[in-house]
Amino acid sequence: MKEKKVIAKVIEVRGKGCDLGIKLGDEYVIDINKSEFCGWAYNALFPYAFSLKFGGTFPWEPEGNTTCVACPDPYNTVVFKLIALDE
Repeated sequence: MKEKKVIAKVIEVRGKGCDLGIKLGDEYVIDINKSEFCGWAYNALFPYAFSLKFGGTFPWEPEGNTTCVACPDPYNTVVFKLIALDE
């Protein structure tokens, strides 16, 4: 099976925002072997990104190639939209 490219786009920032500077509109390519941003957010995103990367879908999402995931910070939450793209 051909792997898909997974993009994480920040679609919402709550509270004071991320201490690491992640902001609304930022986009990251999710590499399942390394992280280029917050480790806490990466750990929250990883299971969903891994599934999308290999063709998985989520029944609660209207589009089969996307899902939304939030970082675990309850006071300054960042919400990401994961999008799987054919390479």
